Amino acid sequence: MEAVNGGRGTYADPWELETPDGIHRYRMYLDVESEPLALICALGVDTFGYQLRCVEDLYQMLRGRGDWVDLGVKDEKGVPAEGTVEAWARSPDNPVGGWYGLKTGWRGRFAMYVPPLLELFGLVELEHHLRDNRVRAVVSHRPPPPPFFYRR
Repeated sequence: MEAVNGGRGTYADPWELETPDGIHRYRMYLDVESEPLALICALGVDTFGYQLRCVEDLYQMLRGRGDWVDLGVKDEKGVPAEGTVEAWARSPDNPVGGWYGLKTGWRGRFAMYVPPLLELFGLVELEHHLRDNRVRAVVSHRPPPPPFFYRR
């Protein structure tokens, strides 16, 4: 899978992506005015966000695991399987001590929307099946984007 449009990651020129299963297209862009800094996801008329640091934190977690990790996509009310990206994104043991999502009701599905952005940046390999997709970090000679390329 490749991004539909690489974009610059701004509201006017967002990254246009597809979910790992290829079913939905959505846009992502940075909101550097919010506190905390946010990664905004626009899916149709719905807009929700994640703490921007989730990109760097997820990449570091995947590097630490060193192998494929199941996505484990669930909505906010669902309970993800242990050891999945979705479970990590909600865990009190992750770097933010819980949810990366910023909007109640839209805090889930982290594993559906964030990994494709890491794939666009060349940080991960991501499977693209109708279900049961996995992701793993790409450890290359080039470093990942600076932590996380927009800091105040």
